Amino acid sequence: MATPGADPVELRARILEILAENRLMSIATVRPDGWPQATVVGYANDGLVLYFVTPRTSQKVLNIAREPRVSIAIGGEHDRSLRGLSMAALAAEVTDPGEIERLNQLVLARYPEHRVFAPSAVSVSLIKAVPQIVSVIDYADDARRTELVRLGEGLSV
Repeated sequence: MATPGADPVELRARILEILAENRLMSIATVRPDGWPQATVVGYANDGLVLYFVTPRTSQKVLNIAREPRVSIAIGGEHDRSLRGLSMAALAAEVTDPGEIERLNQLVLARYPEHRVFAPSAVSVSLIKAVPQIVSVIDYADDARRTELVRLGEGLSV
């Protein structure tokens, strides 16, 4: 269910621009009692896939283990115009050492001031969020407002 007339190549480029303009995202998970829980985390991305680190004992990790569907909001005011993303994503912990090392290289390129991710069984979790539905909010151009795309419909991660 992509917005009619949306060019997938241009839409992907705008999503990647918005991801590059920002460093923080709000992620909402579902608590065991059914209430949503929103927190702000720093992120790195590989294409449209988002990654973040959180303490292994955090409520987020417990919530994601039980219910992988999350909602993510990224964006802010840029040149007096609102630009952002709202994403429905599936989240899971990353445990593959190869994927963690590949992500470390991405993080070092984007955030040279940060240390590499070194998740261990007792300290932190590396979480991967794969978007399923993306809403692009872009008021920088009067012709653009909000475009909605379900990944797989001309747009891939």
